[in-house]
Amino acid sequence: MTYLSCVEIEPKQAANASVIWLHGLGANGHDFAPIVPMFALPKEHQVRYVFPHAPEIKVTINNGYKMPAWYDILEITLERKIDMPGLMVSVEQVQKLIQREIDRGIDSTRIIVAGFSQGGAVAYQSALTFAEPLAGLMVMSSYFATHKTVEPHKHNLALPIHIYHGSADPVVAESLGLDAIKHLETLGYAPKYSRYPAEHTVTPQQINDISQHITQFLTMNIEA
Repeated sequence: MTYLSCVEIEPKQAANASVIWLHGLGANGHDFAPIVPMFALPKEHQVRYVFPHAPEIKVTINNGYKMPAWYDILEITLERKIDMPGLMVSVEQVQKLIQREIDRGIDSTRIIVAGFSQGGAVAYQSALTFAEPLAGLMVMSSYFATHKTVEPHKHNLALPIHIYHGSADPVVAESLGLDAIKHLETLGYAPKYSRYPAEHTVTPQQINDISQHITQFLTMNIEA
C-alpha cells in the first residue's frame, strides 16, 4: 500500500499515541514540525507526530501553477468554492495514514487529527467520518468545507473537537471558524473555541494551548 510522504517525529520511548497534522496551502509537512519541541506533555504520553506532505497540483487561484495543495481552490470567496472530489481524495489518503498508525500498534482512541487552514478542511472530514473512535480533532484557521454533506461515523459522534482562529485573519475570516462551531453543534458535537489576536498563523499562546489540549485528549483515553 502506498502512503503520502511524511515528516515523522518519534518520541523518546515507544510511541503510544499519534498526532497526524495537515499543513496549509502551499506549505509542506516540514511547516509545523519545529513546534513539536515546544510541547510539554506528561511522560506517559509518548506521541509520534506525523506531518504528511500534500501532493503538488495545479491550483486555480494560483493561476493554474502547481503547488502543494490538498485540493484545488477555484475561487477566493467567503463561500470558498473548492474542488470537492479532490478534497475527498485527500481524505482517503489521510484516513490511510490513520489506519497505518493503528496497524503500527496505536489504539485509535490515542490518535489525534489536526489541520491548519486548507489542511483543517481535510481534517474535519477525515476525523468525523473515520470508522473507529479517535482521541480528538484540532482545527486551526480553517473552515468546515463539507458541513453540508458530511455523514459522521457512529464511532465519532462524540469526538472531542477544538477550533483555533485569529481574530484578524485576512486569509480565512474568523466568521468561517465561528460558522464551523454552529455546523458542528447542529450535528450534535460540543466543540471548544479559542480566539487569538492574530492573523493567519499559529501564535506562542496557541502552541501552549494545543499542548494542553493534546494532553487532555490523550488523558481521556490513557492506557491502563
